[in-house]
Amino acid sequence: MRNCLLLIIIIVLFSLFGSLFLVEEGERGIVLRFSKVLRDKSNNPVIYKPGLHIKIPFIETVKNLDTRIQTMENQADRFVSLEKKDLIVDSYIKWRISDFSRYYLSTGGGDISQAEILLKRKFSDRLRSELGKLDVKGIVTDSRNRLMTDVRNALNNGTSGEDEDIQVITADNTIASDSDRVENDFHNSQASINSNSMNALGIQVVDVRIKQINLPTEVSDAIYQRMRAEREAVARRHRSQGLEAAEKLRATADYQVTRTLAEAKRQALIIRGEADAATAKLYADAFNEDPEFYAFIRSLVAYENSFSNKNDIMVLSTESDFFRFIQSSKNTLVNSSQP
Repeated sequence: MRNCLLLIIIIVLFSLFGSLFLVEEGERGIVLRFSKVLRDKSNNPVIYKPGLHIKIPFIETVKNLDTRIQTMENQADRFVSLEKKDLIVDSYIKWRISDFSRYYLSTGGGDISQAEILLKRKFSDRLRSELGKLDVKGIVTDSRNRLMTDVRNALNNGTSGEDEDIQVITADNTIASDSDRVENDFHNSQASINSNSMNALGIQVVDVRIKQINLPTEVSDAIYQRMRAEREAVARRHRSQGLEAAEKLRATADYQVTRTLAEAKRQALIIRGEADAATAKLYADAFNEDPEFYAFIRSLVAYENSFSNKNDIMVLSTESDFFRFIQSSKNTLVNSSQP
């Protein structure tokens, strides 16, 4: 009896713990009954908010889905602009779950990697289509924000059947097939949701952004080579202009030096001529005042110049007129010595 009671207690406790489940903050829970999403009387999925809840043990299982915004980094891919120029675009997507039951059914059990595969395929084809409508200038300037808005709206709301891009149509058909499978499970197709939109899969794209736009390596190398050639041409032009300006400055400086030296020489000759004229005038005035004294001074200067160097030898007659002042001074000394 005691063993039976203990067994019953264990079964009750095990059933109690098996019937309780916890949904953490930032998550939503959906209950699966025999692998089917549990629905209410209105055929709407039953979604459990954060907290402690009860389910039927062994029959129902719980799948918790993240309600937070997810970030999907896209690998840089090659796209073609309106001018048929290749661009390497690096981007990312912010998305969240908008319909948990649709998301669970479309991703095969709430697999994030499967959701990102569908989202990446749709995003890549839609971005390729939108970039093909713009030139490079429009992509990197003001049209970029409008481009991101158009891509986000196309992902959330889907595209019309008039879209002629084969790749976009292919991606839309893939999403539409998954959406039809979800609608069949609902047994209540909602005409307000486009079957080729991400909303049909329970996914809402919050934001789409382009992080970086680069040119392919072969194109960027060619552009860099052209830019380098242009810069080198500009540098050569500046150097030639600098050399020309230097030659002009050098020629101007040489001209100014030559002109200054010539002017200085001219002024020196004028001053020297004026000085010589003044000297000659002084000599002439002195000669006119006292010719004898002038002759005497000139003779003294001649004596000084002639006898200053002892190595010089002069052979002259003592009766020469050159020594007349010496002879006259000698005679004067002799006469003064006699009584």
